[in-house]
Amino acid sequence: MRVLIVEDDSRIADFLQRALKSEGFQPVRVHDGKAALELVDNGDFELILLDLMLPGLSGLEVCQALRMRRIAIPVIMLTALDTAEDIVRGLRMGADDYITKPFDLDELLARIEAVVRRGQNVLSASQVLRAGGVELDLHAMSVSLDGQPVDFTAKELAVLELLMSDPDRLFSRERILNNIWGIDKDPMTNVVDVYISRLRKKLSSGDGTPFIETVRGLGYRINPSLGLRSSSQ
Repeated sequence: MRVLIVEDDSRIADFLQRALKSEGFQPVRVHDGKAALELVDNGDFELILLDLMLPGLSGLEVCQALRMRRIAIPVIMLTALDTAEDIVRGLRMGADDYITKPFDLDELLARIEAVVRRGQNVLSASQVLRAGGVELDLHAMSVSLDGQPVDFTAKELAVLELLMSDPDRLFSRERILNNIWGIDKDPMTNVVDVYISRLRKKLSSGDGTPFIETVRGLGYRINPSLGLRSSSQ
């Protein structure tokens, strides 16, 4: 697996490069955001370890640029800032996970495995999920409403795929945070509610039937009245 390390602290970059290489990864390192974007445009990476505080373009700006280009490579933020606000900002820009410095190597490796595993699960799927007039192609990661394409950010797609992959399940805010953002404790953020609201606006039906149902105190699920179904491609 090719991993791009974007870190301006040479000591941390050296450590990450040696550690990942010893674990069988193929690490490539750069020290600034502009170089990272250029490499991603021209290289084949399966994961990016992205420092938040970088010269020139910040890690947040790099992550935002990647997602705006619809580059879905998993990103793990490396940051010395561990406040809920800093973490949420990174996740909202499209990061898949974060880890605070100083970090334990075993924890970092576990997070890498979890992020990559989530990505592989999505890529290995070859189904189309349907509910009402909404169609989600899990292979192309595209969405249409009544036959018309609808634009989604990477994180919006991830939330939608999670809900539609198991429509009979009620997903709590905590479960969604853990599955999509890799957070196992609620950092007192409304990011889940924000994304659910975005999905509802983009997938609203003509008859007013809500696409996502809220079960008060329990969580969210695809509205069972829509009759979700799947078919192999």
